[in-house]
Amino acid sequence: MTSVHTSARTPTRGKPSDAPAPPIAWAMLSRALSVPLILGLVCFLPAVIAAQPGSGVRDTAYWLQLVLTCYAGARLATMILSTRRRLLQGVFWMFVYIAMGVAPFAQVVIGQTPTPMVGPRQDLVTAIAMILVGCAAYDLGALLASRRPLRRRTPSARGSGGGPARAHPVRLRLLVLLAFAASAFYVLKLGGPAVFFSSRQEINETVAASGVVTEGSNVGSAFIKGFGQVPALLALLFYTRRLATSRRARRTPSTVLVWVALAALNLVVNNPISNARYWFLTVLMAFVFTAFPSSAAFYRTVLTTGVVGALVVFPYADKFRYEEGGERPVQSASVFDPLVTKDYDQMVMFTNTISWVDTRGHTYGRQLTGSALFFVPRAVWSGKPEDTGVRVGQWMGLRMTNLSAPLWTEFWVDLGPAGMVGGMALIGYAAARTDRRYALAVTRAGPGSGSVLAIAAPLIAGYTFILLRGPLLQAVGKLAIAALCLVLITTFRERRAARRR
Repeated sequence: MTSVHTSARTPTRGKPSDAPAPPIAWAMLSRALSVPLILGLVCFLPAVIAAQPGSGVRDTAYWLQLVLTCYAGARLATMILSTRRRLLQGVFWMFVYIAMGVAPFAQVVIGQTPTPMVGPRQDLVTAIAMILVGCAAYDLGALLASRRPLRRRTPSARGSGGGPARAHPVRLRLLVLLAFAASAFYVLKLGGPAVFFSSRQEINETVAASGVVTEGSNVGSAFIKGFGQVPALLALLFYTRRLATSRRARRTPSTVLVWVALAALNLVVNNPISNARYWFLTVLMAFVFTAFPSSAAFYRTVLTTGVVGALVVFPYADKFRYEEGGERPVQSASVFDPLVTKDYDQMVMFTNTISWVDTRGHTYGRQLTGSALFFVPRAVWSGKPEDTGVRVGQWMGLRMTNLSAPLWTEFWVDLGPAGMVGGMALIGYAAARTDRRYALAVTRAGPGSGSVLAIAAPLIAGYTFILLRGPLLQAVGKLAIAALCLVLITTFRERRAARRR
């Protein structure tokens, strides 16, 4: 038997070609990066924000928010410096650091929030404390997952099943056909490709005028958009991985032509001009992590530059949301002004949700049930719950109710503090287990170019931003369509052709 640590060109002591980095070299690099990275995330950036002029009060909320920011910064630095690629956990801590740490800390210091805070200051203290507790529960779940050994699938003697999940070749071709058919229907329904390069406002107006939206229900438009975008993205990811991992595929003209066609299709239906920034971020991250599955440098670069992008680029990336002349004017005297005036309302909305629950009570599973049954139209279920963000916004008396409802909020509304802690611990456990299996899938030959997990994990990692921001009712639709497509093309049967290179 040949050892897995040998190759045709290197002696037995050599490093396998798919290893992430030489241990000694990466140890030296990590030591060189660790001090400035930790100081930058945990000390320097919070100190710069704390020095900003503003009318904020330095009370209990201020100090709790500072602790949360430093805690999330330290955990993000740990994810970046880790010798293992912890994809889902890294994205989680990047979101927490920016959306629940840096941005709310700037809001506390400057004394301004993206949406009004209608409850007492004590509700803000409770919200920050519960975010901290939820993060600790997430870490506890991840720790428990790391203590439990992975149960590896082994194929049966006859090759009838039991192996790792992989895409069935014939079903994958059917997915490609579905992608082209569904996206073509989506494009034609909206009047042709040109509308996809105008603005999100025009896209929404065209969808509303297409007749697929009924009063009070968006199920029809969600299905058309979901099937018009998700299968096309999944098919592109599978073919991208095939080209990235198989020399045989790169030398096959038909495979390359299919990839080119899928790339062109995604440029139409999944471009950043006509889609929400969070969705395009999902597309970009899923593609990058699929194209460079074994690159530790890309993983660390994405997490590091993601902080800078969230602070500087993301607040201004909605240029194409409105038609020319209708976009919101950008006025900024400081690099931190967008953090208090635009997109980062997660902490204040959690605060308002706590105030709302104090007056209305918990919903005891109703909101989560509505999210799970997102596909049921309101014409059938007249009492179907609205988005949590919409309900809180209506209670606040706001006309614009397109507000966030972070995942902590969804658990809090339905299940209270205990349910929130349990839910975050479960998510941490699932994320850590998925990260470990993903690392095995992309660094070993095992499932080969058709590995389902090697596609699903990057897609979920990118979609984590949408799930964490909420509302959950809006977020689950595309995720469910992606899960359905993956289930339909997955097989556990061993195939010799799957190992071809």
